[in-house]
Amino acid sequence: MKQLSGLDASFLYMETPTTFGHVSGLGIYERPTPDFDPLQAVHQRFGALVGLAEPMRRKLVEVPFQLDHPYWIDDDDFDLDFHIRHLTLIPPGDIEQLADEVADIVGRPMDRSRPLWEVYVIEGLADDRWAMLTKTHHATIDGAAGVILLSMLLDTAADTPEPEAREWRGEKPPSQGELLQQTMRHLALNPVKGMRAQLRLVRNVAGALGLTSMSRMASQARDLIKSVAGVGTQQTDNERRIQLPLTPAPNTPWNKSITARRSFAMRGTSLETIKALKNATGGTVNDVVMAICAGALRQYLIEHDALPDKPLRAMVPVSIRTGTETDPWTNKVSSIVAELPTNCADPLERVALCRDAMAAAKHQFDLVPADTLSDVAQTASPVVATAALRLVSRMAGRINLPTNLTISNVPGPRQPLYFAGARMESYIPVSIVADGMGLNITVHSYLDRLEFGIVAAGELVPDVWHLADLHIEEIDNLMREIQQ
Repeated sequence: MKQLSGLDASFLYMETPTTFGHVSGLGIYERPTPDFDPLQAVHQRFGALVGLAEPMRRKLVEVPFQLDHPYWIDDDDFDLDFHIRHLTLIPPGDIEQLADEVADIVGRPMDRSRPLWEVYVIEGLADDRWAMLTKTHHATIDGAAGVILLSMLLDTAADTPEPEAREWRGEKPPSQGELLQQTMRHLALNPVKGMRAQLRLVRNVAGALGLTSMSRMASQARDLIKSVAGVGTQQTDNERRIQLPLTPAPNTPWNKSITARRSFAMRGTSLETIKALKNATGGTVNDVVMAICAGALRQYLIEHDALPDKPLRAMVPVSIRTGTETDPWTNKVSSIVAELPTNCADPLERVALCRDAMAAAKHQFDLVPADTLSDVAQTASPVVATAALRLVSRMAGRINLPTNLTISNVPGPRQPLYFAGARMESYIPVSIVADGMGLNITVHSYLDRLEFGIVAAGELVPDVWHLADLHIEEIDNLMREIQQ
C-alpha cells in the first residue's frame, strides 16, 4: 500500500462531471502481416505488463471522509478484459472518423474502483492500418513516467521477443479502521509540515522580489502584493523583476464553463521544416512551436471577431524530475506561464517575442520553486483541495483565469518503434481541458514528423479541424517569410 502524493491526488480532486484528469496517446500502426490480430497482440502485451509496471495493476483506496490523500493498492480483483476495448470504424475509416471516436472516449470519466487505465484497439482504418488509444489517469503517471511506460510497451526492433509476464498478487484492501488510524498519524504531522511549506513559500517570494529580511515584509506587504501582481509600481528595465500571472487572462471563446463533450483534431508537419525555422530565426524548436500556436490562434480569433488587444497566456507543463527519484511512478511536474503574442501581426516578430516570453517564464521558478508548491499540495486537506478546485470550476463562467490554454511540446524518439512487430506510423498526444480553459494544444515529435494534437471543449471550439489547419498554414507563412 502506498499513499498518493498531494500532487498525484490533485488530479483526482480536479475532476467534476465535465472535467476529467486522464491523458491519452494515439498510436497509428501498420500491419506486419495480413493475418496480424491487433486485439490478440494487445491482450498478450498488456497482460505481461501488469506484473512489470506498477501503474497497470494498482487501484485507489479512498480514506474515510476525505481526511487524507488516497492510497494505491495492487488490485485483488484485476480483470484484464475490462481494461482492453475493441471497436471498428465503418468505411472509409478516415482520420476524421478516428478523431471523433477519440473525442468520444476521452469525454468519459474513468472507473475509480479499478486501475486507472484503458486501452482501445481501433480497426477499420484506411490502408488496412489500425490504431491503439491508451487512456491513463494523470494521478498515476506524469509525462516522464508515461515515457517509461511507453518504452515498456513499444520495441525498437520488429523482431523483439515478447516480454515475459511476472507473477504478482493483489492486496487485501485495508479496513476503514486501519485507514483512520493511519490518517490520525498523518494529521498529527501535517500542521508542522504545512507551516514549514508556507514559510518557505513566503521566504522564496520575498527573496525573489529583493526583500532582504523577513522583518521588512510587514511594512512592505502592500508593495509586495502589487509587485507580484505586476500593478501599481514603476520599474526601470534594469529593475524589472519576474512577475507571477495573478491578473485575469484576456477573454476568448474557449475560456468558459465546459460540458463533457470533447472535440479533437490532429495535424502533422515535417520536423525538418520546424528545424529550418528554428535555425533561420535563432530560436529553439519550442519557441517556433509557441509562435506557430500564437499565429494560428490569432487568425482563428480574428475570424471569430474575438481577438483581444493583449497577448494570450499559455500554461506550459514542465518536468521537475532530477533523475534521482527512487519511485518513477508518481507525478513530478509543474508549469510555467508564458505570454503568446497573438496581438502581434508579424510572423517573424512573433517568434522573437515567444523566445523572450519563454525565457521570462522559466524564471518564474526563481519566484516560487516547484518543490515548494509540491509541499503545499502534500499538506493540503483533500476536502479543502477538492472544494477549492471545484470552486474554480464553478466560477469559470463568471471570471477569467490567469491562463487561456495549455500548450505542451514533448520531444519523442527519432528511431522507429514497434508494437508486437507492428511498426508505429505516427503518435498523437491527447490531453486535458477543464472549466475555464477549454483548449489544449499538445505537440509530439516522432521520427521525422511533428504531430499536433488539439483537444477542445466541443461546444466552445466546434471547428477544431479548422484550428488545426491554421497551424499548418502558419508554418507555411513562416517559411515564406524566411525565404524572402
